[in-house]
Amino acid sequence: MPTLTRRGAATAAAALATLLATACAPGSSGDKPESKAPAAVNTDVAKAGNVTLTVWDQEVQGGQKKQIEELNKRFEAKYPNVKIKRVSRSFSDLQKTLRLALSGGSPPDVVEANQGYASMAQYVKAGMLLPLDSYDQVYGWRKRYPKGLTDLNSVTQDGKLIGSGNLYGVSLNGEIVGLYYNKEKLAKLGVQPPKSWAEFDQALATAKGKGEVPIAFGNLEKLPAMQLYGILQDGAADKEAVRKLVFGSGGSWTDAPNVQAAQKLADWSKKGYFTKDANAVKWDDTPVNFAKGDGVFMFGGTWWASELNDKMKEKVGFMAPPPAQAGAPSATMGGESLPWSITSKSKNPDVAAAYINFITSPEAMDVSVETGNLPALAAPSKQPAGPLLKDVSTAWAELSKNDGITPYLDYATPTFTDAFGGPLQELVAGRKPADAVMKAAQDDYSAFQKKK
Repeated sequence: MPTLTRRGAATAAAALATLLATACAPGSSGDKPESKAPAAVNTDVAKAGNVTLTVWDQEVQGGQKKQIEELNKRFEAKYPNVKIKRVSRSFSDLQKTLRLALSGGSPPDVVEANQGYASMAQYVKAGMLLPLDSYDQVYGWRKRYPKGLTDLNSVTQDGKLIGSGNLYGVSLNGEIVGLYYNKEKLAKLGVQPPKSWAEFDQALATAKGKGEVPIAFGNLEKLPAMQLYGILQDGAADKEAVRKLVFGSGGSWTDAPNVQAAQKLADWSKKGYFTKDANAVKWDDTPVNFAKGDGVFMFGGTWWASELNDKMKEKVGFMAPPPAQAGAPSATMGGESLPWSITSKSKNPDVAAAYINFITSPEAMDVSVETGNLPALAAPSKQPAGPLLKDVSTAWAELSKNDGITPYLDYATPTFTDAFGGPLQELVAGRKPADAVMKAAQDDYSAFQKKK
């Protein structure tokens, strides 16, 4: 997501394309993008003079908001000469407004720029973000984080390849998309948390038969269906095949397992397993409705855990999506939260880098746990409190151990959220068959691969 929070690519792809074309046109201010890493780095924030650091984030929900507010307060206490000017927006709003801000004359110093071809790669191509490699040599982010996580925040300077190249961001939290369940409702239905997809299908049928909403689901923004599809895809396809497909190194969206996943989504919708009129329900309303009792299950990211923990207490549980067969390892999409990046026009890049280092430090990982979030790295001294947050931590550890985390699908192309998410909305509404939906995804994917 971000996210969202998260997650996912923005839907205003056409506006972005126009913006970037203008920014990079001959004779424009984007003709020679200023995106070179600084030759020298100064880490002495205290001697930087009075600085106002403008930071744009999407940490607006529950524990995420508490987390960044606490970290900002601690940073300002450590460096009284720095004032944080925070601008916070929802994930969707941030993605829409960030493009214009980065192309303007006075962009923020630090932003949360979503991973993937739709956002970070486009910003890098336009010279809007600063490579962090010089700062990495001082702060050691690549040494601190596993390669798989820093790769997610890496892009080649031409913006043509994600997963390698220069480092353009550092993330604070880890995240996975898993299965929340209402413990009280399961007990009344006489159902246990599913250990396989077959058991899950039985649970959905039981819930529907007893008058419950089996799956709380809002899909107004299109991205939720992409995430739910991705979970089903991870259950039907080989995880390495999914990774290659998203990163453009092999496979087709029309391959049999991928069509099978879309058909499963269509079947669930046809059977009435989703919230009524799901395509008209906002994504951020889904956990709110679930906490009020709308739904036995809910697929969602760990970024919702803190809020649900506060609202539902002992009534809610979390698990990785069930595997194809009981006892087999699970797989699901995830990785890390939106990375913190420095804009290329920042007047205070050294202070911005120190800020990013501070809010992704071991101390920050403790704050992440304290505020009910999932830190990207192990917290040095804090442990999650409460059953739900412990469930999340356990699922993250198991998936990491089994290499069971696949990338978000919206990374695949700059326009994938609309090109695939739109047809998925039609599939959920019963207006488009699975094979036609996957053909639409492949058409957008093939067109993008040809342009790279």
